[in-house]
Amino acid sequence: MQRNSHPTRLKGILRRSVLAGLLAASLSGFMFLESLLAPKADLWPYWQTFDAESTVVIDHGPWDRFLKTYIKNGPDGVNRIPYGRVNEADRKELGRYLAGLKSAPVRRLNRNQQRAFWINLYNALTVQLILRSYPLDSIRDIDDPWDRKRFEVDGKALSLNDIEHRILRPIWRDARIHYAVSCASIGCPDLQPAAFTAANTEALLDGAASTYVNHRRGARIKDGRLIVSKIYAWFTADFGGTEEGVIQHLRRYAEPPLAGALEGRTAIDDYEYDWRLNGAGS
Repeated sequence: MQRNSHPTRLKGILRRSVLAGLLAASLSGFMFLESLLAPKADLWPYWQTFDAESTVVIDHGPWDRFLKTYIKNGPDGVNRIPYGRVNEADRKELGRYLAGLKSAPVRRLNRNQQRAFWINLYNALTVQLILRSYPLDSIRDIDDPWDRKRFEVDGKALSLNDIEHRILRPIWRDARIHYAVSCASIGCPDLQPAAFTAANTEALLDGAASTYVNHRRGARIKDGRLIVSKIYAWFTADFGGTEEGVIQHLRRYAEPPLAGALEGRTAIDDYEYDWRLNGAGS
């Protein structure tokens, strides 16, 4: 018998192989279960209508000013809002902006204007929801923050989940949407410091994807293990449908040293998410 085939050593190798297999199966099962719990892309056909020739533009200036005034990039690289320092005048201005969106002629906009409209609406509504409930430690402290229908557009009652999972995801079928809408949590992709417009959306989506993937919230290597955001477990279908698909997506935006660390990898070792509020000192 060769030295490297000693029975004790073979048992050790076999045991490690079995454990590795069980861990891989466990993680795959975790990803599957997490994706089952996450909202599916369930098209709301009413919002598919658009006017390709339309030159109608929605004014997102008030939201843009709010973002430029209050978004601060923290020392941890996370864009934050000092919710406790948002003054009354700016709260009212945010309210007027959102009130104006209720009657926006969404179905008469072109497709690029519509995408910017829905992203801005989602993010502005989320910020308003936090402001109305502040102080709090997490958006999850709010009763049913995503499914309760708190807004109307064109006479249709909408929830945050409607906007993200029944309009944005199924109509545009673009994984970068996940980097555009922010759930006011540290683990979430950054709220951008500018409103989305038809002209800047592509650049903002690419920039947001790159920023998130290369931040430890998106993907990181620790002790040789690949740890990624739970976003990639919840919405695996949008990122290729498998762990390998997720890793291919990460490679598209990864910069050194992450890019090098992803070479040759076909599996994810762990998932994590930080639900703490993305607030700044107030």
